[in-house]
Amino acid sequence: MRRRTLLLSTGAAAAAAAVAATGTRAAWAAAPRPVLFVHGAAGSAAQFETQAKRFAGNGYPAEWIDGVDYDSTFAGASSSEVLDAVERAIDRLRALAGVTQVDLVAHSLGTFLSQSFLRTRSRAAKVAHYVNLDGSTALSRPGGVSTLAIWGEGSTARRILGATNVYQSDQSHTQTVTSTQSFTQMFRFLTGSAPATTSVVPAAGTIQLSGRVSLFPSNAPASGMRVDVHEVSPATGSRTALLTSFTVGADGAFGPIAASPTARYEFAIDQGSGQVQHQYFAPFQRTDRLVRLLTNRPGEGLGARVPVGPNHSALSITRYKEWWGDQGATGDALSVNGTQILNAVTAPRDKRVIGLFVHDQGVDGRTDLTRAIPDFDETFISAADVYIPSGGTVTVSVTSRAAGGTHLFTVPAWPSAAGRITLNVPDL
Repeated sequence: MRRRTLLLSTGAAAAAAAVAATGTRAAWAAAPRPVLFVHGAAGSAAQFETQAKRFAGNGYPAEWIDGVDYDSTFAGASSSEVLDAVERAIDRLRALAGVTQVDLVAHSLGTFLSQSFLRTRSRAAKVAHYVNLDGSTALSRPGGVSTLAIWGEGSTARRILGATNVYQSDQSHTQTVTSTQSFTQMFRFLTGSAPATTSVVPAAGTIQLSGRVSLFPSNAPASGMRVDVHEVSPATGSRTALLTSFTVGADGAFGPIAASPTARYEFAIDQGSGQVQHQYFAPFQRTDRLVRLLTNRPGEGLGARVPVGPNHSALSITRYKEWWGDQGATGDALSVNGTQILNAVTAPRDKRVIGLFVHDQGVDGRTDLTRAIPDFDETFISAADVYIPSGGTVTVSVTSRAAGGTHLFTVPAWPSAAGRITLNVPDL
C-alpha cells in the first residue's frame, strides 16, 4: 500500500505540472489504472511513446504505462505464447500499482490478439477498459469489457457492436495510435474526464530513459551488441559527452539512464563486423520507458538491401505517423540537404510509409526521385534514391502535417560502408 501511495503521489505531482502548464484542471471521475499497449504488425511499443508521455503529463505514473513487444510473424513465438506474455505484463502492472485491473490498448494486429485474450473470462476480469485502435471488428464487446474503438481512414461501416465507436477519417492507420485526437478520446474513456493537456509536458529536472534494443522486425533481443550513448550538439550532431555504454543482454533491455529532457542524444549501436548504426533522437522532454532501438545484424534484414560505399551516406527515417508525399498542402514535407524527397513515388498516402530509406541506390552520385525502388516495396516501408555525400554533415528538415510542427536534425554524414544513420522523428 505504501508503494501505491508513493506512485500516486508522483502522479499527482505530474498532474500538477500539467495544470501549471495549461491553466486548466481535469476533474477525474476515476483514479488512473495502469495501461498496457499491444502493437500491430512490424511494430513495437515505441509507437506508444508519445501517448505514454501525454498520460504521464496528466497525472499517470510513468511506471504504470508499458508495452508488449512480439514477432508479428509468430516465427519466434506462437500467438498463444504472445497472449501469455500479455498476461504476464498485465500481472506485473497489477502488482506494481496494487490494483486488480488494468486498461488495455491495442492496434491493428494487436487488436486481434487482444480480442482473443479477452475471450477468456479469467483474463477479461483483469481488464477494466479496452481500446481497439483501427483493427479488428467484433459483433460484441470483447469479453464484455467496456470498449472504445477508434477507426482511421477507410470504411465507416467498421465497428464493434456495443462499444463506443469513433471515426477519425482524416487519420492514417498508425496515426490513430499517436494522434492528439486519439489521446483525448482514450483519456476521456479511461478516466471519465478530459485531459488537462494534450501536449508532451517537458520535465523540469533529470529524466530516465529505458527500453529495449531489438532486431527489426522480429523484436528479438539484439543480444551482444554494444551501445554507446552520447550527448550531441544540436547544431552539428557532433559528440559532446559520453553518457554511458552498455552491452545488450539476453532480454534486450537497457536502462534506466539518467538524462536531460532538453539534450539530444546519439545511440551508437555496434552491430558487429565493423558496422555501427547511429540512432539520433529529438529531445525526449520527459521520462521515456518505451525507447526502442530497432536494428539488424550485418547482412540481415532491410539494412542488407542498402547499397553502401565510402563516398555516400545512408539514412533511415522513422516516424509513427505515415509520410504523405502526394497530398499537397495537407501532406508532409521532408528535405535532405535542402532537397524535398517526398512525392507520389517515394511516399504515396496509400502505401502507409513509416520507415523511409534514403541512400544512393545506384551508387552513381545522382539523385532520382522519379522511380520506385523494388527492394523496399514492403508494407510501411519505402525508399528514395538520394545522393548524400559522406563527410561533413547532413541536415534533415521535417514539416509535419496536422499542426505537427517542424523538426530539424543535423548529424554527421557517416560513410555508409561502415555506418548507417537512423533518425527517429517525433510523431506529432
